[in-house]
Amino acid sequence: MTDKKRTVVITGASSGVGRAIALAFAANGDQLILASRNMAALQELAQECETLGAEVNCIQTDTAQYHEVINLAAAAADFGNTIDVWINNAGVLAVGEFDKTPMEVTEQVIKTNLLGYMNGAHAILPYFKKQGYGILINNISIGGFLPVPFGVGYSASKFGLRGFSAALKAELSAFKNIHICDAFPAFLDTPGIQHAANYTGKQLKPAPPVYDPNRIAADILKISRHPKPSTMMGSTAVFLRYAYALAPGLTRGIAGYVISGYLKNAAELPATNGNIFNTVKYGNAVHGGWGIPGKPRAHHKFLSLGVLALAAGIMLLNKSKR
Repeated sequence: MTDKKRTVVITGASSGVGRAIALAFAANGDQLILASRNMAALQELAQECETLGAEVNCIQTDTAQYHEVINLAAAAADFGNTIDVWINNAGVLAVGEFDKTPMEVTEQVIKTNLLGYMNGAHAILPYFKKQGYGILINNISIGGFLPVPFGVGYSASKFGLRGFSAALKAELSAFKNIHICDAFPAFLDTPGIQHAANYTGKQLKPAPPVYDPNRIAADILKISRHPKPSTMMGSTAVFLRYAYALAPGLTRGIAGYVISGYLKNAAELPATNGNIFNTVKYGNAVHGGWGIPGKPRAHHKFLSLGVLALAAGIMLLNKSKR
């Protein structure tokens, strides 16, 4: 590849980490194709990116709909002649007991989070093969390694993404200049939890520590410059991955205990489908307001050590009872 201006496609760009990724790539001088279901939010974001000097095209796209993703790839090729980077990022979340969450909601989570990424890969690979190069980045999350109680559909989609990507990498091993890169960030300070379908009857908050999505965006930009097959983002993500690998039953038990305890004491809210089937008019910023401004690193390290100490204590207690 040359040092020419790159053409970058970002799905789920209208809010949260997708919005942060778009702004990071705009500041890098890339030309962008921004995609999501929320055209109004995309157009607002496009203006921000253009002030940073980027050329931008917005394409309204539901990644769960294969033909819309095919049209997105065609529009991107027309806009940039080549497509250098494709970032699969669009995702949704449904929270609630599995048997109390409507199956059509769980099905839509799978369609968006898993099939949406597969749609993106299927649409872009013919372009990459014709060019002889290209970078596909899958923003998966630590949920690809750690099962989430009360988020069964979400976990199914994220675990599925790891298998899909691993198989695709093996299939493309002969294409040395086509890179499939998986990103696994920890919990993020985004509006995503506000957008979630919620059947718990309780107010939802992300589990601390939450990371600044701008930090993740910077890491995604690094991956686009120096592709890597897999990148864990944040010490919490690394810890949770290996905690589950070493003690899966214990880790599941802790996760279930913590989430159940939180839900018992959380404020009550009516059930909602969130943004599962339609866009919402709120929460289109980068941040969700869950972080502690000015102290992100110290806060993350403190909480990560606390979680580690708690897990170690429970493991020792569990062994002493045998």
